[in-house]
Amino acid sequence: MTLVSSTPMLQEARKSGYGIVAFNIHSFDMLYSVVEAAAEIDAPVIIQTTVGTVKNLGPDNIVKTASAASEKYDIPIALHLDHCTDLEVIIQCIRAGYTSVMMDASMYPFEENVRLTNQVMDIAKHIDINVEAELGKVGGVEDNIVVSAKDAEKAVPTECREFINRTGVPTLAPAIGTAHGIYNGDPDIDFRRIEEIANLVEEPLVLHGGSAIPEDDVKQCISLGMAKMNVSTELKNAYSEAIKEHFSEMPDSLDPRKYLTKAKNIAKELAKNKMVLVGSAGKASEIKEKAYPNRYKLNSSHV
Repeated sequence: MTLVSSTPMLQEARKSGYGIVAFNIHSFDMLYSVVEAAAEIDAPVIIQTTVGTVKNLGPDNIVKTASAASEKYDIPIALHLDHCTDLEVIIQCIRAGYTSVMMDASMYPFEENVRLTNQVMDIAKHIDINVEAELGKVGGVEDNIVVSAKDAEKAVPTECREFINRTGVPTLAPAIGTAHGIYNGDPDIDFRRIEEIANLVEEPLVLHGGSAIPEDDVKQCISLGMAKMNVSTELKNAYSEAIKEHFSEMPDSLDPRKYLTKAKNIAKELAKNKMVLVGSAGKASEIKEKAYPNRYKLNSSHV
């Protein structure tokens, strides 16, 4: 199956009350770890890259690798650019073949966030891609975007509705108390705020900072309308720790096939657990029939 826009899969997930995990990958090996895990449990999946990863690996190379994986494994796979503040990088990724992009203008006042998001929506309306935006400020560190705890702000429910009405953005990430990175203690998630936002908008909501959130909290977020959960730090740490452990136990074992296989297997198990947690395991076949009755490729000729 070719790479697809994440909009239909997320709409179906929200309507049916489960979630889809979006994994930030930092290498092609990690990309295949996630895709193979999804294929083994028949789950739709979203591959994400930060701007830093795009610059490191190259957007064309990422798209070619993700496309090859999507052709090999017959499950719905979307490719998303996460937390981008630069319109030129967004356009570059769309031209390369990304099927979802995020314009993160959450650090600006509301009106400027609307204006910058509409710049992306003016492009997206001509092609079949998903666009994600953020309201409020999610704390923590994501790539080169740093938001301190004191600067983190939760999204205002009525502003979420107004924002969607004025931009038409198909997915929204409201700040509700989670943070990027690994938590010191449990996150202070505002479940009532999620419910209020979900009652005002029909669009799929995105849970940022999904690494290491307690399982019961994740399930409650999904039940309230969060259709996409982002996982980055937890996957990256598990992959890297497996390599560290290999060299700690066998410092002279320098065959990359051995230590990378260990890291890949660890990453696969973590990815499977996350997909099972949000309820997307076994949903790939169903989503293909409901959301993607015709296989298609992104046509970015309008950009």
